[in-house]
Amino acid sequence: MSQDCVVVCGGGGFIGGHLVAELRAQGVKKIRSVDLKPVSHWYQSFPDVENVQLDLQGKEACEKALEGGGIVYNLAADMGGMGFIENNRALCMLSVLINTHLLMAARKHGAKRFFYASSACVYAADKQRDPKITGLRESDAYPAMPEDGYGWEKLFSERMCRHFREDFGIVTRVARFHNVYGPNGTWFGGREKAPAAICRKVLEAKNSGKHEIEIWGNGEQTRSFMYIDDCLKGIQLILNGDVLEPLNLGSDEQVSINQLVDIVESIAGIKLHRRYKLDAPKGVNGRNSDNELIKKCFGWAPDTKLRVGLEKTYAWIHDEMKAGRYKE
Repeated sequence: MSQDCVVVCGGGGFIGGHLVAELRAQGVKKIRSVDLKPVSHWYQSFPDVENVQLDLQGKEACEKALEGGGIVYNLAADMGGMGFIENNRALCMLSVLINTHLLMAARKHGAKRFFYASSACVYAADKQRDPKITGLRESDAYPAMPEDGYGWEKLFSERMCRHFREDFGIVTRVARFHNVYGPNGTWFGGREKAPAAICRKVLEAKNSGKHEIEIWGNGEQTRSFMYIDDCLKGIQLILNGDVLEPLNLGSDEQVSINQLVDIVESIAGIKLHRRYKLDAPKGVNGRNSDNELIKKCFGWAPDTKLRVGLEKTYAWIHDEMKAGRYKE
C-alpha cells in the first residue's frame, strides 16, 4: 500500500464501512473516510480514521477529499434497492457528478490508483429477459441499453474512468458489483436490497405472529447475491491488478426470489404465506454474474454460499431489531 493517505469515498455506507474496517485490519495507518451523512449516521466509523463529512457532488469538496490521497476508492453514490432506483432516476443520475469531480481531483493531486464501483445495472436489458439467464459477460454491456437512470450513470462513469486513464494516465480500475449484502447495511426504509428486505420481513412476520410475507413481483425473477467479504477481496484484487477493462464482481449462485425466501424461512424456522405484489418494482427478469474472466485473471471468484452469508445477515438484523436500532 502507498504511504500516502488512502481515501474511501462513501465510507459511511455499507460497503465503504466494511472496506475501511478491512484496511485497518491490513495495517493501513492513514485512512480518510468521506461521506455525505453526518458521522453519527455512518454504519461503521473508527476513532483512528480521519472521518470527513462532505458532499462529493461538488468539485471543491472532491478536491478537499483527495488532497494528499494516493489510493482512491469511489463507492459513493445516491442509490438503494430496486424500489429506490426505479422511483429516483434523476437522483441516481446526479451521482455522475461525484465520479467526474473525483477523477478531476485525482488528476490534480496525482492519485496513484483510482477504484470505481460500478454495477450490474449497466448490462443491456434485452439480455436479462429470461429468469433462466446463464450469466452476464462483461461484453454484454454493449450495445448499451442499461437500467434507466442508475445504470446509465454507472456506464457513463465507467467510460470516464477509461478516458481519464487513456488521456491523463490515472490508473483506474472498475468492478461491476452484483447485489452485495451482509451485516452493517441498510435493512429498512426503502433503500434496502432484497436479502436484507427478506430477512427483515421474515423477522417481522415471526415476531408479530402474522405469518405472511409480501414479495415484489411473482417471485420467479432470478438474481445472484455476493457476500460482503467476497466483495472486499475482489476490490483489492481488481485495484491492484493489471486488468484495464471493467470486471464482474459477483456470485454466480443464481436463485429466484422465491428461493431466497425459502432459505431465510429455513434459517428462521418458519413457513409463511406469500402475498405477491405484482405492481411493485421488480427489475429485470434474470440477472447473474458470469465469472469466467475474473477467474482467468486472478484465479479467484466470489464463493461464499448464499445460505452462509444469509445466516450472518439474518442474525445481525435480528439483533438490530431486538435492540431497536434503526438507521435512517
